[in-house]
Amino acid sequence: MKLWLWLRDRRLPAAIIVIALAAGMLQLLLWWMGPSAETHDFVGPPRSGYTLINARVTEYNVDGQPGLRVQSPHLERREGDDSLYLNTPTFQMPAKQPGVPDWEGESLYGWVNKPGTLLKLQGPVHMHRNAYADTAAADMYTTDITAWPKENRMETAAPAQMIQGDARMNGVGMRANLNDNHLELLDDSHGTFPPRKRKS
Repeated sequence: MKLWLWLRDRRLPAAIIVIALAAGMLQLLLWWMGPSAETHDFVGPPRSGYTLINARVTEYNVDGQPGLRVQSPHLERREGDDSLYLNTPTFQMPAKQPGVPDWEGESLYGWVNKPGTLLKLQGPVHMHRNAYADTAAADMYTTDITAWPKENRMETAAPAQMIQGDARMNGVGMRANLNDNHLELLDDSHGTFPPRKRKS
């Protein structure tokens, strides 16, 4: 009888010890088999966004020569995005040949990616190049241009019109390489080319 009472008094502490050991083993098992803790790749403080008023941005090529130049009354760089958002930008794309004037343009909105290799223009886009030598001034009208300033080329899928002197060309979709003054209208293209005046 005394042995049974002694065993009965020891059952509760033994049960507590067994439950504690089981819980500990279960926790170790979960820790061992569970997912690893997240690693944080954060290095340094985040860059904040900013807004510039009457901004001027110049992109330089690998030789240190100025390339695309953009001016905007309102330029914004949003937090977490290194690209630039422009309102009513004006811009100049330099000519590669000596003696040829730069192309100058304006649009309603603009966007430049972080490395400055891609420029998107939205809204009415007008580009102009002054006359030089025997070449008349040129104007281009379109919308939604995608340009690669370092390569001096651009394209659009929208209707485009090119006017140079008395000549006019219209089409839907356009590719232009400003390095060699090559313009290609992709669809529904038509033009008016008056006869050249003969030199006396």
